Amino acid sequence: MTSMTKASILNHILAHKVVAIVRMDDASRVAPVVQALQQGGIQAIEVTMGTPGALRHIEQFSGQNNLLMGAGSVLDAETARMAILSGAQFLVTPVTKAAVIEVALRYQVPIFSGAFTPGEILQAHEWGADVVKIFPAEAVGMSYLKAVKAPMPQLQLMPTGGVTLENAAEWIRHGACCLGMGSALTDKTAISQGNYGVIEGNARTLLANLG
Repeated sequence: MTSMTKASILNHILAHKVVAIVRMDDASRVAPVVQALQQGGIQAIEVTMGTPGALRHIEQFSGQNNLLMGAGSVLDAETARMAILSGAQFLVTPVTKAAVIEVALRYQVPIFSGAFTPGEILQAHEWGADVVKIFPAEAVGMSYLKAVKAPMPQLQLMPTGGVTLENAAEWIRHGACCLGMGSALTDKTAISQGNYGVIEGNARTLLANLG
């Protein structure tokens, strides 16, 4: 497990503004995708729990060359605990689960908790989520973040879904603290062809657009 504190991990992610999402059907593709993202400058990567060998990949790359590795699609407390013990430095959920937040708090690991409605968003925050993941963000658009933050400016919001290389900076301008990005970075066609240079290039383009 990492020697970094919870605060330093969270601050590092927020400073770099991106959590790249790796969701694969083929376990053999995970390592080269992670490496390509890292070479492109991405410093926080979430491997979803539905990915074959997810915990093994998290353990392999956690803390390697200052790379922060997280577990995504965490749906229950036991999975959260297993991920942390495998080296996950942060947890991400698609929905708000009190039990998962509780485990993250117990182990002092940042938790990005999924929510959609204003009530769910506030509940996640009150239960202790460090960042609330707005999912699926493409269903509500950028103006939704601005509207939610108007009466609740203390919220840290991470839109996931609908964030592209081209509109990433605009999401930040609309109040996002960071961005969850999957397919916009991990081009499926390029991966199927073993062309991982495209993934690295996407990462570089994104970071350049974010400034």
